[in-house]
Amino acid sequence: MSDKEQRIGALIDAIVAFLEANRDAVEAADLTLQRIETVDRRRAAFANIPSQGSRHDAVLRTAIANINDPRLNDIRQRLEEAKDDLVWNEDEMKYYPSGSDLGEGYVRCNLHTLLIGPGACGFHHDDFTLGLFMLGPRTLYRDHQHKAPETYVNLSPCSGWRLAGGDWEDQPAGSIIFNPPHQVHATRVYADPFLSVFSWLEDISSQCAVVPRDDWALIERQLAQ
Repeated sequence: MSDKEQRIGALIDAIVAFLEANRDAVEAADLTLQRIETVDRRRAAFANIPSQGSRHDAVLRTAIANINDPRLNDIRQRLEEAKDDLVWNEDEMKYYPSGSDLGEGYVRCNLHTLLIGPGACGFHHDDFTLGLFMLGPRTLYRDHQHKAPETYVNLSPCSGWRLAGGDWEDQPAGSIIFNPPHQVHATRVYADPFLSVFSWLEDISSQCAVVPRDDWALIERQLAQ
Protein backbone atom coordinates (compact mmCIF):
# COMPACT_ATOMS: atom_id res chain seq x y z
CA MET A 1 0.00 0.00 0.00
CA SER A 2 1.38 3.40 -0.99
CA ASP A 3 1.76 6.36 1.35
CA LYS A 4 -1.17 8.03 -0.40
CA GLU A 5 -3.38 5.00 0.14
CA GLN A 6 -2.43 4.90 3.80
CA ARG A 7 -3.23 8.59 4.31
CA ILE A 8 -6.66 8.35 2.67
CA GLY A 9 -7.43 5.14 4.52
CA ALA A 10 -6.43 6.74 7.82
CA LEU A 11 -8.80 9.67 7.15
CA ILE A 12 -11.68 7.28 6.51
CA ASP A 13 -10.79 5.37 9.68
CA ALA A 14 -10.83 8.60 11.71
CA ILE A 15 -14.33 9.42 10.42
CA VAL A 16 -15.48 5.89 11.20
CA ALA A 17 -14.06 6.15 14.74
CA PHE A 18 -16.00 9.39 15.37
CA LEU A 19 -19.22 7.80 14.11
CA GLU A 20 -18.57 4.73 16.25
CA ALA A 21 -18.21 6.94 19.31
CA ASN A 22 -21.69 8.33 18.60
CA ARG A 23 -23.33 5.17 17.30
CA ASP A 24 -25.46 4.45 20.34
CA ALA A 25 -26.51 8.07 20.86
CA VAL A 26 -27.28 9.25 17.32
CA GLU A 27 -29.28 7.11 14.92
CA ALA A 28 -27.75 8.85 11.89
CA ALA A 29 -24.29 7.70 12.98
CA ASP A 30 -25.51 4.10 13.14
CA LEU A 31 -27.22 4.34 9.73
CA THR A 32 -24.06 5.71 8.16
CA LEU A 33 -21.87 3.06 9.74
CA GLN A 34 -24.20 0.34 8.46
CA ARG A 35 -23.59 1.61 4.94
CA ILE A 36 -19.84 1.97 5.45
CA GLU A 37 -19.79 -1.66 6.52
CA THR A 38 -21.01 -2.63 3.02
CA VAL A 39 -17.91 -1.09 1.41
CA ASP A 40 -15.44 -3.60 -0.01
CA ARG A 41 -12.13 -2.06 1.00
CA ARG A 42 -10.39 -4.27 -1.53
CA ARG A 43 -12.02 -2.25 -4.32
CA ALA A 44 -9.69 0.68 -4.02
CA ALA A 45 -9.70 3.49 -6.56
CA PHE A 46 -6.44 5.07 -5.38
CA ALA A 47 -4.31 4.09 -8.35
CA ASN A 48 -6.78 5.32 -10.96
CA ILE A 49 -7.64 8.77 -9.58
CA PRO A 50 -4.94 11.45 -9.77
CA SER A 51 -4.93 14.06 -7.01
CA GLN A 52 -6.55 17.40 -7.88
CA GLY A 53 -6.40 20.67 -5.97
CA SER A 54 -8.64 23.68 -6.47
CA ARG A 55 -8.72 27.46 -6.75
CA HIS A 56 -10.23 27.50 -3.25
CA ASP A 57 -7.19 25.96 -1.56
CA ALA A 58 -6.66 28.92 0.79
CA VAL A 59 -10.28 28.76 1.98
CA LEU A 60 -9.98 25.00 2.44
CA ARG A 61 -6.82 25.38 4.52
CA THR A 62 -8.59 27.90 6.74
CA ALA A 63 -11.57 25.57 7.14
CA ILE A 64 -9.30 22.71 8.19
CA ALA A 65 -7.35 24.91 10.60
CA ASN A 66 -10.65 25.95 12.21
CA ILE A 67 -11.48 22.39 13.29
CA ASN A 68 -10.89 22.89 16.99
CA ASP A 69 -13.24 20.52 18.83
CA PRO A 70 -11.05 17.97 20.67
CA ARG A 71 -13.36 15.15 19.58
CA LEU A 72 -12.43 15.94 15.97
CA ASN A 73 -8.66 16.13 16.47
CA ASP A 74 -7.97 12.86 14.68
CA ILE A 75 -10.13 13.80 11.70
CA ARG A 76 -8.38 17.19 11.47
CA GLN A 77 -4.91 15.64 11.65
CA ARG A 78 -5.68 12.96 9.07
CA LEU A 79 -7.32 15.51 6.78
CA GLU A 80 -4.28 17.80 7.01
CA GLU A 81 -2.10 14.85 6.01
CA ALA A 82 -4.35 13.65 3.16
CA LYS A 83 -5.65 16.98 1.78
CA ASP A 84 -3.31 17.09 -1.19
CA ASP A 85 -3.98 13.43 -2.03
CA LEU A 86 -7.68 14.06 -2.60
CA VAL A 87 -9.65 15.09 -5.67
CA TRP A 88 -11.41 18.37 -4.91
CA ASN A 89 -14.24 19.38 -7.23
CA GLU A 90 -16.65 22.26 -7.47
CA ASP A 91 -20.33 21.54 -8.00
CA GLU A 92 -20.92 22.48 -11.61
CA MET A 93 -24.66 21.77 -11.40
CA LYS A 94 -24.07 18.03 -11.73
CA TYR A 95 -26.57 17.39 -8.94
CA TYR A 96 -29.28 19.86 -10.02
CA PRO A 97 -31.47 20.33 -13.09
CA SER A 98 -30.28 22.90 -15.58
CA GLY A 99 -31.26 26.43 -14.60
CA SER A 100 -31.50 25.77 -10.85
CA ASP A 101 -30.71 28.92 -8.87
CA LEU A 102 -28.47 28.09 -5.90
CA GLY A 103 -27.41 31.68 -5.33
CA GLU A 104 -24.24 33.62 -5.97
CA GLY A 105 -22.54 32.59 -2.74
CA TYR A 106 -22.81 28.87 -3.42
CA VAL A 107 -21.58 29.23 -6.97
CA ARG A 108 -18.70 31.46 -5.86
CA CYS A 109 -17.15 28.98 -3.42
CA ASN A 110 -17.99 25.32 -2.90
CA LEU A 111 -15.89 22.16 -2.87
CA HIS A 112 -16.38 18.46 -2.31
CA THR A 113 -14.31 15.30 -2.45
CA LEU A 114 -15.45 11.68 -2.38
CA LEU A 115 -13.64 9.18 -0.18
CA ILE A 116 -16.11 6.40 -0.97
CA GLY A 117 -18.43 6.12 -3.96
CA PRO A 118 -18.39 5.99 -7.76
CA GLY A 119 -15.18 7.62 -8.97
CA ALA A 120 -14.01 8.25 -5.41
CA CYS A 121 -10.36 8.80 -4.57
CA GLY A 122 -10.64 6.18 -1.82
CA PHE A 123 -12.89 3.16 -2.28
CA HIS A 124 -15.56 2.30 -4.83
CA HIS A 125 -19.24 1.82 -4.04
CA ASP A 126 -22.10 1.84 -6.53
CA ASP A 127 -24.79 3.37 -4.30
CA PHE A 128 -23.20 5.03 -1.29
CA THR A 129 -20.98 8.09 -0.87
CA LEU A 130 -18.81 9.40 1.95
CA GLY A 131 -16.83 12.56 1.49
CA LEU A 132 -16.09 16.12 2.56
CA PHE A 133 -18.02 19.25 1.65
CA MET A 134 -16.94 22.89 1.98
CA LEU A 135 -18.69 26.23 1.53
CA GLY A 136 -17.08 29.65 1.56
CA PRO A 137 -17.78 32.25 4.25
CA ARG A 138 -21.09 34.16 4.36
CA THR A 139 -22.91 31.69 2.11
CA LEU A 140 -26.52 30.58 2.08
CA TYR A 141 -26.88 27.07 0.71
CA ARG A 142 -30.47 27.56 -0.31
CA ASP A 143 -33.34 25.25 0.63
CA HIS A 144 -33.33 22.06 -1.39
CA GLN A 145 -34.30 18.41 -1.19
CA HIS A 146 -33.30 15.06 -2.68
CA LYS A 147 -34.34 11.42 -2.60
CA ALA A 148 -31.05 10.28 -1.08
CA PRO A 149 -31.00 10.11 2.72
CA GLU A 150 -28.07 12.21 3.90
CA THR A 151 -25.85 12.53 6.95
CA TYR A 152 -23.65 15.50 7.86
CA VAL A 153 -20.94 15.63 10.52
CA ASN A 154 -20.18 19.28 11.22
CA LEU A 155 -16.45 19.95 11.47
CA SER A 156 -16.65 23.76 11.66
CA PRO A 157 -17.33 25.56 14.96
CA CYS A 158 -20.80 26.87 14.05
CA SER A 159 -23.24 26.73 11.14
CA GLY A 160 -26.94 27.45 10.74
CA TRP A 161 -29.47 24.82 9.63
CA ARG A 162 -33.11 24.97 8.58
CA LEU A 163 -34.69 21.53 8.45
CA ALA A 164 -38.12 20.53 7.19
CA GLY A 165 -39.26 24.14 6.88
CA GLY A 166 -38.66 24.86 10.55
CA ASP A 167 -36.76 27.67 12.23
CA TRP A 168 -33.05 28.25 11.82
CA GLU A 169 -30.87 26.58 14.46
CA ASP A 170 -27.12 26.87 14.92
CA GLN A 171 -25.26 23.59 15.18
CA PRO A 172 -21.81 23.20 16.79
CA ALA A 173 -18.79 21.22 15.70
CA GLY A 174 -19.29 17.51 16.15
CA SER A 175 -23.05 17.64 15.64
CA ILE A 176 -24.52 14.99 13.36
CA ILE A 177 -27.46 15.98 11.16
CA PHE A 178 -29.68 13.56 9.25
CA ASN A 179 -31.84 14.53 6.30
CA PRO A 180 -34.41 11.81 5.51
CA PRO A 181 -35.43 11.34 1.86
CA HIS A 182 -37.08 14.44 0.39
CA GLN A 183 -36.70 16.53 3.57
CA VAL A 184 -36.18 20.18 2.66
CA HIS A 185 -33.03 21.62 4.24
CA ALA A 186 -30.76 24.65 4.02
CA THR A 187 -27.43 25.72 5.52
CA ARG A 188 -26.06 29.16 6.26
CA VAL A 189 -22.37 29.88 6.77
CA TYR A 190 -21.14 32.77 8.87
CA ALA A 191 -17.79 34.61 8.83
CA ASP A 192 -15.69 31.43 8.63
CA PRO A 193 -15.89 28.74 5.95
CA PHE A 194 -18.01 25.65 6.54
CA LEU A 195 -16.55 22.15 6.38
CA SER A 196 -18.28 18.85 7.01
CA VAL A 197 -18.23 15.15 6.41
CA PHE A 198 -21.22 14.21 4.28
CA SER A 199 -22.76 10.93 3.19
CA TRP A 200 -25.53 9.94 0.80
CA LEU A 201 -26.68 6.54 2.04
CA GLU A 202 -28.48 5.33 -1.12
CA ASP A 203 -30.22 6.57 -4.28
CA ILE A 204 -27.12 8.61 -5.00
CA SER A 205 -27.94 9.05 -8.70
CA SER A 206 -31.07 11.07 -7.89
CA GLN A 207 -30.95 14.80 -8.49
CA CYS A 208 -31.57 17.60 -6.02
CA ALA A 209 -34.38 20.14 -6.35
CA VAL A 210 -34.24 23.73 -5.13
CA VAL A 211 -37.26 24.64 -2.98
CA PRO A 212 -37.85 28.43 -3.16
CA ARG A 213 -38.29 30.48 0.02
CA ASP A 214 -39.15 34.16 0.15
CA ASP A 215 -36.44 35.06 2.69
CA TRP A 216 -33.35 34.15 0.67
CA ALA A 217 -32.53 37.71 -0.38
CA LEU A 218 -32.83 38.97 3.20
CA ILE A 219 -30.62 36.20 4.60
CA GLU A 220 -27.98 36.74 1.94
CA ARG A 221 -27.90 40.47 2.67
CA GLN A 222 -27.50 39.77 6.39
CA LEU A 223 -24.71 37.31 5.79
CA ALA A 224 -22.89 39.80 3.57
CA GLN A 225 -22.74 42.48 6.29
